[in-house]
Amino acid sequence: MPKSLLEYAAWLANRDLIWPKPPKIEPVKAKPFIKPLPGIRAVTWSIYGTLLRISGGVLEFDSTEGIQIQIALEKTIDEFNMWNSMTRKPGAPWETMLPKYRRFLEERRMVGTERKGDVPEVDSAEVWLRVISGLLQKEYDYDQLLYGDLDDLAEKIALFFHANLQGVEASPHALQAVQSVSQAGIAQGVLADGQWFTLAQMLQALGAQGTLPPLWDLFDSECMTLSCEEGVRKPSKTLYETSLKRFAGKGIPPGAILHVGTRLKDDLAIAKEFGMRTALYTGDRLMLKAEPVDLKNPDIKPDRLLTDLDQIRDVLGIV
Repeated sequence: MPKSLLEYAAWLANRDLIWPKPPKIEPVKAKPFIKPLPGIRAVTWSIYGTLLRISGGVLEFDSTEGIQIQIALEKTIDEFNMWNSMTRKPGAPWETMLPKYRRFLEERRMVGTERKGDVPEVDSAEVWLRVISGLLQKEYDYDQLLYGDLDDLAEKIALFFHANLQGVEASPHALQAVQSVSQAGIAQGVLADGQWFTLAQMLQALGAQGTLPPLWDLFDSECMTLSCEEGVRKPSKTLYETSLKRFAGKGIPPGAILHVGTRLKDDLAIAKEFGMRTALYTGDRLMLKAEPVDLKNPDIKPDRLLTDLDQIRDVLGIV
């Protein structure tokens, strides 16, 4: 039976492979504001930059640093045995693949949205499905018992490629923080930019910090809002409305939800506009997307400021 994305991520982690790592943490000189915030019944997290440290602070699909995209493509071509089904041109295989990948990527970026002002999300698996379709014309073959059907294969290629494009690891005390929220009986979900592989990548990283409970013991399956599923990314208002509708179905209003992230103007400010409470995580300068002047703006100023994710306990009043 083909491996699920979570099983595939674990299988990759157990192999003797070399993965990029995010840069070392650069502490921020900031004073936490973690006074208990009454009435919170749910927490939503951004993933990349918040629960997960990632090179660049956000999930990317390309790189201006030629060496990184080169390495990611070289490893992907080799891992999935693509070269024999690629058009032979002068130069290295990755140089043949790169313009095709970028063309398919740009096509996905140009897809429209139903609502004016929303930003379309790229589905990385769809980009790779286009690549695979071209390879199939030249008798490309793969291990279906391991990877599954073509859609499953594309999702696994996307995971492998992105893991080689950007280093990822759990932020300090990330597992401890989400466990504290879960154990307190507070509804917990994500409101995040992410791909189909993101949850598997997140769980794999959190598992490196300690014993990891099953996904749905940590998070509420009805409270998960990922950009790849909705077709739009932050700061698209549709993404926040979708999340709030899910919480409304559980009887939880916006003012009882705390959203935690590192991006102020294009994430927390939008959440606040919809009536959610917000907490800015400032534990790493490389992940932080906030200017000091914006922290003084009452319209977008976060309700709380965390310098360590485990301070969520103080904000929620968890003993």
